[in-house]
Amino acid sequence: MGHTLVRHHPRTRTASARPAGDQARSRARDWAEIQERMLVPLYEAAYEHLEVGARSRVLGIGCGSGLALLMAIARGARVTGVDTDGARLALARTRLTPEPGGTPGSGGDGSDDSRVRLVEGGPEDAWDPARPRFDVITAFQPIGCTAGDSERLVPALEASVPLAERGSAVVLAGWGPPERCATAAVLRVASRLTERLRTAGGWRQTRRDDLEDVASRAGLHPDGSGRVACPFGYADADSAVRGLLSTGLFDAAIRATDRKQVEKEITEALHPHVQSDGTVWMPNVFRYLIARTS
Repeated sequence: MGHTLVRHHPRTRTASARPAGDQARSRARDWAEIQERMLVPLYEAAYEHLEVGARSRVLGIGCGSGLALLMAIARGARVTGVDTDGARLALARTRLTPEPGGTPGSGGDGSDDSRVRLVEGGPEDAWDPARPRFDVITAFQPIGCTAGDSERLVPALEASVPLAERGSAVVLAGWGPPERCATAAVLRVASRLTERLRTAGGWRQTRRDDLEDVASRAGLHPDGSGRVACPFGYADADSAVRGLLSTGLFDAAIRATDRKQVEKEITEALHPHVQSDGTVWMPNVFRYLIARTS
């Protein structure tokens, strides 16, 4: 992808009118350029808690466009990222393996001591017998507000545990209490629009023990937790809509209605959070759980 400039489509053109590949790339760019940075305080808090550094070997589940991995690399860690979203992973490759001709996991020269490896697929695809086992596993995609997100994470964690040393840290992340998350009111748009698709990924209210429940079902043992403020701030309402749609939390709502309707309702829900200068500001609290492998 390099530094090629991509022309934005007119806003009146719906996503369904775009080629599938173009839609995926546009959404991945919105995630990388607008939304992903909102979770930086969460990444930093977890890394600080675990003292991630030069001796750390990190596996990022659902690594997306790689910002959390980049922050781990800045601390000296060796990282492997896995994701099933090819468009996001392509951006991660651009970020983390920028050398001309470089390939994920080779640092550009095929050496086994590369500090970066990116794999399209699930955790089970990250196994490499030539590399040491991981001692930190991260699942930074917050759970706890979409029906089925907890259930989908458990198999990924179960697949990652055999790749880690005994007693390795596993970081799980989730949304905080709705009353502490201004964005929760906007996410309820998805719930209203998915009444007939409640089992297909619609919004649900966060539960207090979501993270502990996932850890228990994956055979992990809780070993500490924390809360961190992650305010969502956007240059304007249009950026906010694009960023929120890039999370995937409104996918079921789009299937139930259409993208234009979802964009309209999100924009209306954002009105209380629009500041006098046109920016959008929504304070949120996220929670992370540190668990350990057996």
